[in-house]
Amino acid sequence: MTFRAETHPLRTPGAAPRRPRGRQPARDRDRILTLPGVYTPQHDTRLLASALLKEAGTGNGPPSDVLDIGTGSGALALCAARAGARVTAVDIAWRAVLTARVNTWLARQRITVLHGDLDTVLHGRTFDLVVSNPPYVPALRDGRGPARAWDAGRDGRAVLDRICAAAPAVLRPGGVLLLVHSALSGPRLTLERLAGAGLHAQVTERRRIPFGPVLRSRLDWLRTRGLLAPDEDREELVVIRAERR
Repeated sequence: MTFRAETHPLRTPGAAPRRPRGRQPARDRDRILTLPGVYTPQHDTRLLASALLKEAGTGNGPPSDVLDIGTGSGALALCAARAGARVTAVDIAWRAVLTARVNTWLARQRITVLHGDLDTVLHGRTFDLVVSNPPYVPALRDGRGPARAWDAGRDGRAVLDRICAAAPAVLRPGGVLLLVHSALSGPRLTLERLAGAGLHAQVTERRRIPFGPVLRSRLDWLRTRGLLAPDEDREELVVIRAERR
């Protein structure tokens, strides 16, 4: 299989370029590689990474233990590791696990990357900070093949609802969940599900972005279902912060 090299998406706009350390050029450390079928970091990744870094800077130091659910390329896990956290990343797709492990090695970071479902691989472990950029695009059916990285059933909540239900069990008291998804997938319902699970939740970030190729391919279907207005030409992303008090 051939990797596609992508520029690392997590450098904030206007930030100074990274300086090389030792013999490793900065451009090599900042590169994210993705196998076909693994989600390439995009706007939502950058938005959640920004929220992650803000969270890491709210106390005396970064959270000691971070969990990245559905890690994909490992971009968010790398962001947390570079902030000084001990990071565990989980994905149900072997291609994503392999990609994240390769990127971890290239970045010279220590990240535990596990294959499997939350119910089977964590064995009761809890974390200070949990982040997730799950599949959330409404689709005719649950994701299959490469589309599994973004398609999430007719309401876009096939994975979101599972994360909302599982979050309390993996958060320590005072722990925080950061979750990004499209407004098409029902942020209000996410807030209700998290509140029902005993977490204090709120939308902390919103950003409107141009439609990507996946949404453009199903605009008529989304408009027929009333998820998009006829003249709407941008997608709204939200970051939701939920705390276990």
